Amino acid sequence: MRRLRSALLLLPLLLATAAVEPIAAEDSRGDGLITIESDQQSADNSTGVVTASGNVRIVHANRGVVATSRQAQYFTKEERIVLRGDVDVVQNDGHALRADQVIYLLQEDRAVAIPVEGEQVYSQWTLKDPSPGTEP
Repeated sequence: MRRLRSALLLLPLLLATAAVEPIAAEDSRGDGLITIESDQQSADNSTGVVTASGNVRIVHANRGVVATSRQAQYFTKEERIVLRGDVDVVQNDGHALRADQVIYLLQEDRAVAIPVEGEQVYSQWTLKDPSPGTEP
């Protein structure tokens, strides 16, 4: 869940932009450059909703995360990020998540993945062996 959070926290950077060109910005934690590309990007200051649509691709190179979807929205007032349409989050270490929709609730540090009706969510994780001397 923590690794998914890294990928989904990238969207707040859209808030300051309304460009059609790819965006490059520094992560607020200083973890490196984040790039967001999409066919269109917009921010509505009255509602606090930031939207990237069409071939959305988010790259956080230092964390080894690439997320793609058809649309990504950041709801600043609710502190909620929603990725919609063929959502695919992949990390260099092999962790992956695929769903039709992923909702990330920032305050709760919780994500919900929703499949297309009649299908399933796919996730792939590497489980590490516990340290010697620890109990399950």
